[in-house]
Amino acid sequence: MHFEILAVGKIKEQYFQKAVDEYVKRLRPYARVAVREVKDEKTPDGGAAAEAAAVREKEAQRLEALLAPQTYLIALDIQGRQFSSPELAALLDRLATEGKSHITFIVGGSLGLAPRLLEKADLKLSFSALTFPHQLFRVMLLEQLYRACKINRGEPYHK
Repeated sequence: MHFEILAVGKIKEQYFQKAVDEYVKRLRPYARVAVREVKDEKTPDGGAAAEAAAVREKEAQRLEALLAPQTYLIALDIQGRQFSSPELAALLDRLATEGKSHITFIVGGSLGLAPRLLEKADLKLSFSALTFPHQLFRVMLLEQLYRACKINRGEPYHK
C-alpha cells in the first residue's frame, strides 16, 4: 500500500509535527507514506462567498497538481461517510485486494475543499460532525491508518 496525504497549510506546532513523524514511522512496516503540504490562502474575515470560493479554487489547483494518476482519492469532508475503525480497515483491505494500492487523502484548508475536488473524489470521508484543527486532524488520520493496518494484520492495538 501507498498512502499519500495532501493537505492545505503547514504544521506550525512542533508537537503536532512530532506526532505526524511518529505515525509515519510506525506505518513504514505496513505501507509507504507521504505527507505533502500546499500553501494555504489567506482567508479574509467576513469575506463574501465569492472570495471563499476563490480561496478554495486556488488551494484546489495546488492540490490537484500533486495528485498521482490512478490514485484512489479520498476527500476529507464533514458531509462525508463515517466509518468505524474496523470498517476503515476493511475498506483499505478491499481496495488493496482490488489492486487499488495507491490511496490519496486530501485535507482542505480552513474553508474546506473546492466542490470540484469533492466531485472528483472516489469517496468522501468524515471523522465526525465536529470540526477539528487541520494540524491535529493529520495526526488523527495517520493514527487511524496505523490502526487499520494493525487490524488488517490481526496485530494487537490498544482500544
